Amino acid sequence: MTITAAMVKELREKTGAGMMDCKNALSENGGDMEAAIDWLRTKGLAKAAKKAGRVAAEGLVGVAEAGNKAAVVEVNSETDFVARNENFQGFVSDVSKAALGVDGDVEKLAAADYPGKSGTIDAALKDLIATIGENMTLRRTATVSVPAGVVATYVHNAAGDGIGKIGVLVGLESTGDTAKLSALGRQIAMHIAATNPLALSAEEVDPEVAERERQVYSEQARESGKPENIIEKMVEGRMRKFYEESTLLKQAFVIDPDKTVEAAVAALATELGTAVKVTGFVRYALGEGIEKEETDFAAEVAAATSGN
Repeated sequence: MTITAAMVKELREKTGAGMMDCKNALSENGGDMEAAIDWLRTKGLAKAAKKAGRVAAEGLVGVAEAGNKAAVVEVNSETDFVARNENFQGFVSDVSKAALGVDGDVEKLAAADYPGKSGTIDAALKDLIATIGENMTLRRTATVSVPAGVVATYVHNAAGDGIGKIGVLVGLESTGDTAKLSALGRQIAMHIAATNPLALSAEEVDPEVAERERQVYSEQARESGKPENIIEKMVEGRMRKFYEESTLLKQAFVIDPDKTVEAAVAALATELGTAVKVTGFVRYALGEGIEKEETDFAAEVAAATSGN
């Protein structure tokens, strides 16, 4: 069967694959369009597997909200260039909406149906890897919900609606006016993006982290040569300062530094005439905790050309 340019064009539009790959796929499958699509997908999956070992620390964070619940996801790519790709941005946006239904379980999210299409999110990601040609990973997801009130969201360095480099969710539980709760919630989410608190309160700080700080302060205080009872007071004072600086409720509110976040919440509760409680927050910063590869481009070029 003759493979026409129109057939190749149609296959390219359906799959995003290269022209020669499309021509080969049609030739291998006797011009059968559906068989050629499957052939390309199979070939794409093989390519994706080879790319899976490469470090993906760029990409986007996406947030979505519905009712009293919001979700955040991180999808990584190898280069920031991909983060500007419309297909990749659409994928992150769609996946963040799907994440509303999995309560922070990334494996369930990968296995979930892709919104509005046939197939899973994992299959769609592998297709995207094959099309764009970079390793990508669905790294993590989390949700915040409240029985009444709002879950406010904020995206920093936004690349589009609900997608960017930092994503924050914060829950405010209250029966008060949702518009006013949302306004303060967004300000607190912006505060969280800027200050990256360790925890909501002192009680929620990881005990190992707190003990490590205490040990450092104790050693510093002992170097002063002061009596043990004075050292204990010095350490307690420094721990109070540590909690003020590192826990959300005790931090000076970046929107109004004369107040703590806790005081700002209390002021809104007084205004609304009902209790307002910050129930929790999530802050995802793109690539945090991923060890990026340091590459020597000149050495790579030399290695690539050494056999020529």
